[in-house]
Order: sequence, then structure tokens, then C-alpha cells
Amino acid sequence: MTEFDNNQVENVNVSMEDALNSFKEVSVGDVVKGEVLAVEDKQAIVGIEGAGVEGVVPVKELSTLPVEDINELVKIGDVLDLVVISTIGKDKENGSYLLSKRRLDAKKVWADIEKDFEDGKILEAPVTNIVKGGLVVDVGVRGFVPASMVEDHFVDDFEEYKGKTLTLKIIEIEPSENRLILSHKAVVEAEKEGKKAELLASIKEGDQLEGKVARLTNFGAFVDLGGIDGLVHVSEISHGHVGKPSDVLAVGDTVNVAVLSIDPTTERISLSIKDTLPGPWDNIEQKAQVGATLEGTVKRLTSFGAFVEVFPGVEGLVHISQISHKHIATPHEVLHEGDTVQVKVLEVNPTDHRIALSIKALEEKPEAKKAEEPEESYELPEESTGFTMGDILGDAMKDAESEE
Repeated sequence: MTEFDNNQVENVNVSMEDALNSFKEVSVGDVVKGEVLAVEDKQAIVGIEGAGVEGVVPVKELSTLPVEDINELVKIGDVLDLVVISTIGKDKENGSYLLSKRRLDAKKVWADIEKDFEDGKILEAPVTNIVKGGLVVDVGVRGFVPASMVEDHFVDDFEEYKGKTLTLKIIEIEPSENRLILSHKAVVEAEKEGKKAELLASIKEGDQLEGKVARLTNFGAFVDLGGIDGLVHVSEISHGHVGKPSDVLAVGDTVNVAVLSIDPTTERISLSIKDTLPGPWDNIEQKAQVGATLEGTVKRLTSFGAFVEVFPGVEGLVHISQISHKHIATPHEVLHEGDTVQVKVLEVNPTDHRIALSIKALEEKPEAKKAEEPEESYELPEESTGFTMGDILGDAMKDAESEE
């Protein structure tokens, strides 16, 4: 062999030795790069860079989410970051190592989630499944939302949540056990507290707001103002009498309310619906013109007359002298509470909220009995007495106000 031939052999031997030395040893747990060489139905074959060997990535190890077609995840030529799970026999598989992309991704996700937990960050994640006791969500890894942490109110059926994206707060995390507990309720409560504080700082007495009836009780209605509830007492629902709130309101109704008072310490807000409505005495002179005939209901009887409601929230006084042409000692002799009567408007005082009414003015005056020996006499018409109805009823009205 010539000297040239000997040099060639030595160079080849050196090149082979260098090539063999350049291949790194692969161990379980190593993070490697793999180029996709082939894509089969349920696995991808990759060449491990720098090792000169191949590996297998099962479809379930490609992604945390289930997929029907592996081609949606990888294609030939893709270079993937992978972790070595185990060695496999060459007589069983088309490679010498079992690899996973999912587990490496999950490890990175867990590191990110731990950082988010420390920072108090709110996450967003889709609901992937409904299970007994709560919801399963995907944040890159599997997370669980217990039923008691889904909402700040009771939920009977969770099916509507499937596929829905929720904002979540991390409650508990343990990567070594793949344990991640999250809460949507905590996010909802925090948002409500923020809106409540903002609302309490922005509203003041006299403001008119729009809200929705959230709850009904025997004593009133709770109205949601957009982060905090205010109470409309039953007496503040309407100008007319309301027996119970459910007679005129229903949960979900949109209502306009006026702010009566605010207590920032107890976060209590008193509201009124009736203060946003036209008052019963507004334009009363047009609704109850002097001389007009109205129908009303006897609401109260006193020693000096009867109070008759002619419009919701509007009562007028029929003085005892205006009840009947006959002499009566008390109104109870001819009237009862709840009676429907026809009345004539004698006088209207919108400033003092007073209306003088008459029943007898609408009834025919009985003829006076003729005396056996008539004497020359005459009766002055009521209009000629020089006294107004206000003068006649003044004391009675004052007594009524004292009684009220």
C-alpha cells in the first residue's frame, strides 16, 4: 500500500471516529429536538437531532387536547421540542425512544401557571367537560372548577357551561400531582365588589337610576343597580296603596328609582320608585275641576265627615254637612268604608292637597213639609251666605290633619 493509500485510510478512520463521537447519548428525561420524518395514523416518527436515532411520538403525546386527525398537529419537516419518556425495543416499534411533546409543554405551562398564581393573575379557559362535582377546564393543563366555585349563586344544571370560556382565579396548585383548582365565583365576587365601591362613590341622594328587580320580600323590593342592591320599601313603590310588592312588581323588571339615602358604612341604599312617577296631585285642578262629578271610594269615616279617594293617592273630604240633605249625627249612619259613591267637587286646593266634596249636591233636595199656618219666611241660598266652602270646612280639615 502506498503512503497515499495509508493517509486515506487514516483520514477515513478519523472521520468515522469523529462522527461516532459527535452523536450524543440519549437518556430518559432528556429534552431533545426531533424532526418529523413520517406521520402515521396514531404516531409521528422523528429523527432525534445529534443522536442519529429515531423516536416515536404517539398522538396522545402530541397535545393535551384530543384530536381526530394527527395531521392537524404535525407535518413532515416540523421540528419539535420533545422529552424522552422511555426506551423501546426495536422489535416492537419503529424507533428506539418514546417521546412526548405534551409533557414538555405541560411542564412549561405548569411553570407559567405557578408564576400566574404568585402574581394573582386571572386566567381564561374553555370548559372541556362536565363531571360530577364541577367543571373541567383547559389552561394548557387540566384544571378543575368545583361546583361551589362556579358562580356566586346556586346553579342547578351545568350543561350550558360546556364550551363556554370562563375567567378563573387559581385557588390551589400542585404540579407534582397535576392538581389545579380554580374558581370563577371568586372572579365574579371581586368584580361585584369593585363595581359596588365605584357605585357607592359615584351616586348621591336625589339621583335617578335604572335598575332591575333582583328580589321581592313582604316589606319591599331589592333592586340591582349594577353591582349593589338597594331597597325600595313597599311604601315607596307607588303613590297608591300596595299590599305586597309582588302585586305590582316581578323579578327581572326594569325600573327607574330615585336615591333616598346612602349609608357607605353599611352599604345600604334606600330607593323610591314612586318619586320617579308623576305625583297624584299633579295637575289636580284639571283632573278634578270645580263642579265636576267624580266616582270615589270611602276610605275613612270620622266624626266630622268622610274621606273619599277619587284618584289613586288623592282623597277629598265630604264634610258631614255635605253627606245628606237629612240631618245625621255621624257619617256612619249612611256611609261605610269601602262604599262607592258619586261626589261633586266643591273646592280644590292643590297647594295644601285638599279637595272639598259633596254627596248631597248630586241628590235631589226633598220638598219641605208645608206648615198648617205658614209664616212668612225665606232661606238664603248657600251662595249668599258670604262664607266659602273653605271657611265651612276649614276646622274640619284641620281636625283631619291632626287625626292623620
